[in-house]
Amino acid sequence: MRFWGDEMLKDSVSLILNLVLKHIDEGIHIVDSEGNTVYYNEAMAHLEGLEKKQVLNKKMLDVFPSLSRETSTLMRVLKTGEPIFNQRQNYTNIKGQHISTVNTTIPIIEKGEIIGALEIAKNVTEVKKLSEKIVDLQQEIIEKKSKRSGNISAKYTFLDIVGESRQLKNAITVARKAARTTSSVLVYGETGTGKELFVQSIHNEGPRRFKPFVAQNCAALPESLLEGILFGTVKGGFTGAVDRPGLFEQADGGTLFLDEINSMGLGLQAKLLRVLQEGCIRRVGGTKEIPVDVRIMATTNINPWDAVEKGFLRRDLYYRLNVVSINIPPLRERKEDIMPLTCHFIDKYSKHLGKKVEGITEEVKRIFFNYNWPGNVRELQNTIEGAMNLITDENLIDTKHLPSYLIEQTQKNELQQFDDINVNLKDGISLKHTLESLERQIIKKTLEKTEHNISQAARRLNVTRQALQYKIKKYGFNK
Repeated sequence: MRFWGDEMLKDSVSLILNLVLKHIDEGIHIVDSEGNTVYYNEAMAHLEGLEKKQVLNKKMLDVFPSLSRETSTLMRVLKTGEPIFNQRQNYTNIKGQHISTVNTTIPIIEKGEIIGALEIAKNVTEVKKLSEKIVDLQQEIIEKKSKRSGNISAKYTFLDIVGESRQLKNAITVARKAARTTSSVLVYGETGTGKELFVQSIHNEGPRRFKPFVAQNCAALPESLLEGILFGTVKGGFTGAVDRPGLFEQADGGTLFLDEINSMGLGLQAKLLRVLQEGCIRRVGGTKEIPVDVRIMATTNINPWDAVEKGFLRRDLYYRLNVVSINIPPLRERKEDIMPLTCHFIDKYSKHLGKKVEGITEEVKRIFFNYNWPGNVRELQNTIEGAMNLITDENLIDTKHLPSYLIEQTQKNELQQFDDINVNLKDGISLKHTLESLERQIIKKTLEKTEHNISQAARRLNVTRQALQYKIKKYGFNK
C-alpha cells in the first residue's frame, strides 16, 4: 500500500478541491481580507456575464460598482464575521448587466482572524424577471377585469368536480359550507386529486366571487424571491428594488391561494402568520404598514399534521390556516369515481380532437379498476387524452391504446391481491367446494377493503350489484 506524506496529501486535496469547485453548477467567489478576488470559478463567471480575468486579483467593488460595503454580502461578512444564508442580492456588473442571485456567504477564519470570505451563489436572474413579469401582468388583468363585473381569475365551480363516491360528496359538502364564510381553508390531497378545483369553487360560490382570486405555488420560487412576490418591494429597499405591489395587495378584498404551503420556508411562514393575525403587510425594504383584507386558502400534498411533525409547517400557522379542513382522498380509495371521470374526459377530448369515442372496453374497465393511480385524477385524464390521440376509426378505447406500464402494473397488483388468500387442497374435497372457498375469501377481503360498500365492492370484483348481494347472502356476510 502506498502512503502519502503530509505535503503530498495537501497537494492532492487542493487538486481535488479545485476540480470540484471548477465543475459544480453553483458560482463560487472568494475574496481576501481586503476584498480582492482570489478565487472565481467558471460557473460564477457565466452567472455574472464576465470572464475570470476581469475579476481575479481585482477589488470586488471595482468590478461591481453598484454594490457597496453595506450592500455586498461578501463585504458585510468580511466586516462582521457573521455568515449570511440564502440572501437575495441584485446588482450590475461593469458591463451594466443586471444580475439577481441568492447567496450563502461565510467568513474564512484562521486563528481567530478573518482572512477572507467565501460566497456560494445561485443564479435567479431569469426566475426573478419571469416572476415579476407574472406579477405585473396579473396586476394588469385584475385592473382590467375589476372595471367590469364578473369573476377574476378563478374559472372552476363545484359543477366541474366530477364523481359519485361518498368521500368526494362529503368533501364537496364541507367545501360548500366553507364557501359561505371568509375563514381560512386548508385543503389536503395527494398530487393530482383536484385541490385547486375545490379552492376555486369555494371562491366562486362565496361572497368574494367578484373580487380578485390570486394563486401562487410556494414550491416554485426560492424563499428570498417569494417574500418579495407576496409582500411587494419598496424602491431603494435593496439594490435593484423597485416599487411593486405584492400578491397580498393584488388580492385585497378577494382570495389568495397558496399552493403547497408546506414548501414555504419557516422564516417566511412566520411572516405570513403575522399578516393573518394583524391584517396588514409591510413591503420588503419598507416600514409602512399596509392593511389588507385577504382570505387565505392553502393546500398541502402531504398530510398537514405530518408536515407539522416533520418541521415542514409551523404548528401555529397550521392552526391558523386549518379553520376549515378539507381532505380529498386519492382516486384508489374512491374507485366509484373512475367511470364518471372516464366518461367526462372521453367527452371532453372527443369534442377537442373531433372524434366519436363512446367509451372503453370491458378489459380496459377491469384494468382501470385494478390500477392504483398514483397520479390520481390527473393521471387518469392524461391516460384518456393519450388514448384518444391513438384512436383512429374505433369507437371504444382498448388495451392497445393504453401505455404499457399501466397494464404491467395492473397485472402485478392483481397478483398481489391474492398473496394472502389461502387455498387448501385436501383429499376428498371437490373442486366445486375448493372454488367456493376461494370465492368466499375473495369476497370477504374485498368487503373489508371497501368497508362493506356493496357498490364499490361490486365494481372492484367486476360483477353486478345484484350478483354480489346474492353471494353475500349465500356466504352469510350480511349477518
